[in-house]
Amino acid sequence: MSTTTASPRPAPDGRRGQGRRRPGRRAALLTALALAVSGLAGPAGATTAAAAPAPAASVPADAAVSPSGHPDRAGRNPLRSAGCGTDPGQEPGSSVLRTLTSDGRERTVQLHLPDGYRSDRAWPVVLVFHGRGNTGAGTEAFSGLDALPAIVAYGNGVVGTGDGDRQAWEGAPYSAPGVDDIAYTNDLLDTLERDLCVDPRRVYATGKSNGAGFTGILACELSDRIAAIAPVAAAFYGTGHPDCDPVRPVPVIDFHGTDDVTIPYAGDPDRGLPAIPDWVGGWAGRNGCATGPDVEQTAFDVTTSRWTDCDRGAEVTHVAVLGGGHTWPGEDSYSGGGYATHSIEAHEVLWEFLGDERLPVRFLTGAAS
Repeated sequence: MSTTTASPRPAPDGRRGQGRRRPGRRAALLTALALAVSGLAGPAGATTAAAAPAPAASVPADAAVSPSGHPDRAGRNPLRSAGCGTDPGQEPGSSVLRTLTSDGRERTVQLHLPDGYRSDRAWPVVLVFHGRGNTGAGTEAFSGLDALPAIVAYGNGVVGTGDGDRQAWEGAPYSAPGVDDIAYTNDLLDTLERDLCVDPRRVYATGKSNGAGFTGILACELSDRIAAIAPVAAAFYGTGHPDCDPVRPVPVIDFHGTDDVTIPYAGDPDRGLPAIPDWVGGWAGRNGCATGPDVEQTAFDVTTSRWTDCDRGAEVTHVAVLGGGHTWPGEDSYSGGGYATHSIEAHEVLWEFLGDERLPVRFLTGAAS
């Protein structure tokens, strides 16, 4: 991966979502939300016991690739990447636009190293996917994700179809034909592991809108590399990916505003968008969660629903912003239309959920093949 341009964070433009929460609707929204999620706990029954990861010693001699096709790490320490001990090519605390080649196409990523980055310590990675028409640098500016104790890689999509030159991600009806963003994600992770000191067990994905919808596809298609996901205001089209059959349960924390007019909370069948409670409930069922949803009002304008007692501890959480628009909770600058809550900071809440999640070691050694 080559460095092309030193790219400082864009200054926040100071704008805020102009939609206002209607206080008189809060009780009704709380009641509606509880009713919407109450039947979505997934199949009831006893909790499935978590199986212990297969030890590295049991790796078959002929195991060559993992289910997603990336090389295995047999014979190497699976908890540290090959890039440990190498020069990262940029200063700790900095963000730099870098290039890589994926599927014969030059792609870019806005790469942020955490303050205190050292090449002798294996760091978690947060992959970030912008909304349609945005950029990695633009998402970096409003999200606050640079504050995390992690390598943060803000991917850049390819210009899609319709409505001008707007970058997009695979899985939406307007994404660029023939572009394989799953391959891009694999290639990006391979590059990060080669050039930086990465903990391959701790790779997470988040994003907004179209990019957040793409994280849902990654949870289905790359569950052997992505430990957990945190979509925000997600557009879960799933075009070209109608089925979801992950090789392991995937922990999910989802954020969405109940008054999002861009990606409606109640869904939009004409556009192929599911109701957000239905999508979240689908993951609670897929992960075999036996308890929930337990609904808690975590702020005057935020409710949090949790599904627990899930297979292999893969819990599901949904954060609903009451009256919230198509926005990033706690935005540092304009992130979309409508009301943006500052009762919570999405980057803090998602990290509290994601930070302790680990990919089973068997997926790093090739034993899962």
